[in-house]
Amino acid sequence: MRRMNDPDRWNEMAKHYEETAHPFTAPFAEAALARIKVTPQTRLLDVATGTGALALAAARAGAQVLATDFSSGMVARVAAHGLLNLEGRTMDGQALDLPDASFDAVFSVFGVMMFPDWRKGLAEMARVTRPGGHGVVATWQSQGAATHLLLGQVVRALFPDREWRTGLPEGLTMLGDPEQLSTEMVAAGFGAPGIETMTHDYLLRMTNLDPETQFGLSEDWATLRPQDQKAVIDEVRRRADGREVLPIPSTALIALAIRPDV
Repeated sequence: MRRMNDPDRWNEMAKHYEETAHPFTAPFAEAALARIKVTPQTRLLDVATGTGALALAAARAGAQVLATDFSSGMVARVAAHGLLNLEGRTMDGQALDLPDASFDAVFSVFGVMMFPDWRKGLAEMARVTRPGGHGVVATWQSQGAATHLLLGQVVRALFPDREWRTGLPEGLTMLGDPEQLSTEMVAAGFGAPGIETMTHDYLLRMTNLDPETQFGLSEDWATLRPQDQKAVIDEVRRRADGREVLPIPSTALIALAIRPDV
């Protein structure tokens, strides 16, 4: 099992994710939410919610929100906010335990791209979207984002003759291409999406830098020899050049589609 597909690992990381990744992903989630009109009657599903960047924004905008994730630890973080119009449920996004056509809008912000069967995840999103409803998918560009993007850049710079697989899931590398993202959303059952790009900095804090926490989800990090891992960290510190925070510009694709009447 890939590290990214182990719910126990995400359970262990939930607190750290909420403190570091959530503030980074929230602007992207809010931009995705702004692409639809939200009212108190909007039934909205957030697939692979993480710690709820999209779900919380939608609930605060007034929607009736169901936030799902395969990590119970992540779902618990979302539910802890105690919003009356926000429900959290542990659920596999590749097999949603939900009725057909039951939501006005279905979102996945940096979630479905990580599924082992990401095509099934997209198809499940379309299945539970009502005809005329919206499907919104946010994914990173194909080289990834944040510390995954940085790790690939540093390894290629330090070891230019070494083959580097990126360690990224297939869904991210496929859906990170706008044409492929459009093709796959149509194949899943949505209409052709409109796709926008958005770039925002991930802020890597250099104080008490923990390599395993920052890079441990990468399949390729574990394959590096200890001396190579040290070389990577040394290069990251060199790039920070004494700053407490190293910004990593990261670009997302945000796709909005409508499920056609059937």
